[in-house]
Amino acid sequence: MPIIATTLGNMLIELDEGKLTLLRFTEDPVSDESLEGMVKEVKHQLDEYLSGKRKVFDLPLDLKGTDFQKSVWQAVNEIPFGQTTTYMKLSQKLGNPAAIRAVGAAIGANPILVIVPCHRIIGTNGQLTGYAGGLERKQALLELEGFPVQQSLF
Repeated sequence: MPIIATTLGNMLIELDEGKLTLLRFTEDPVSDESLEGMVKEVKHQLDEYLSGKRKVFDLPLDLKGTDFQKSVWQAVNEIPFGQTTTYMKLSQKLGNPAAIRAVGAAIGANPILVIVPCHRIIGTNGQLTGYAGGLERKQALLELEGFPVQQSLF
């Protein structure tokens, strides 16, 4: 599996039949594989996004999960660049206000970080909450999108 370098750290890419199935931060070193095809396109679009030149990704995704997880990830994917929502509002949007914890668990299982923008989900009190890539990266992504983050992480 290829590992690429980004300004926020190395990322592991997994593809299945030309569709992105996994994009995660990793501490593993960049792989020596030459970038071609879809891996090259994923890196290109991530680099554009992280440099402020791209707001929307245009990549074929194959999200693997339960129907509920997929519905949560689809709702997350509809949150526009530079905007946030809360776990509570997302569960309400999905028609199940009592499912806040299940929504949070589905977001935590998001296999395609950054591109499926789970970093745009914040706590009801406006605080940054968990992120599989780490809160520092979540804050950096939100600031990149122009969302003022005013909390200290430490």
